[in-house]
Amino acid sequence: MPLRLVVDTNVLVSALYKPASVPARVLEAIWHVSEGQGAACWLYDARILDEYRTVLARPKFRALDRHRIDELIDNILSRGADLGEVAAWDGALPDEGDRIFVEAALAGRAAIVTGNIKHYPLDLGFEVLPPATMLAQLGFA
Repeated sequence: MPLRLVVDTNVLVSALYKPASVPARVLEAIWHVSEGQGAACWLYDARILDEYRTVLARPKFRALDRHRIDELIDNILSRGADLGEVAAWDGALPDEGDRIFVEAALAGRAAIVTGNIKHYPLDLGFEVLPPATMLAQLGFA
């Protein structure tokens, strides 16, 4: 069964700013393994896609290459899996903006990849991993 992943927006921002960084390598690894043996599947819902688009369109990120952003979103849409509507989760979180990722991970039985592990409680029932750990799990460390 493929490794099911929900990717926090901060990983995308880091990957786009630094193409040779660990977050960028994680995205490449997800695409690489999803084309090969189907070892990873990027999960999202409409709220997550909206979050990606909204954050990446902020004026403070105007230096990012729009073509690379469009290509990334296209990859997510064509290679990822849309969860559709997911159930609400009413647990407490340090950052309410992360709720959509938790709800998607719970619905998809997925791990979350994030640079902000402290934003997620430990008792959610799924893994919350930094990009370096995810890269190692995908076999690209």
